[in-house]
Amino acid sequence: MSRGDGPSATLSVRVVPRSAKEGVAGFEGGVVRIRLNAPPVEGQANDSLVRFLAKTLGVPKNRITLVAGGKGRSKIVRVDGVTGKELMAALGL
Repeated sequence: MSRGDGPSATLSVRVVPRSAKEGVAGFEGGVVRIRLNAPPVEGQANDSLVRFLAKTLGVPKNRITLVAGGKGRSKIVRVDGVTGKELMAALGL
């Protein structure tokens, strides 16, 4: 369920942890590849992903929810307050 009555979009993400440079690394097969500096230890990569998306999309962190994939590299993220089109445009895709 989305928070409030506004738009909401979901995003399939493949995280590349421990990267030298953070950023969007591509889009293939409906999945956005995102490079993160954080290691995949004790939720650090998940926290880093939420911070990265919040900053990139210009939304508060509490509008980003990790729907699935908390322990793997493949994740599904929901972002409240943006449409799918706005989400992809903000990511440069």
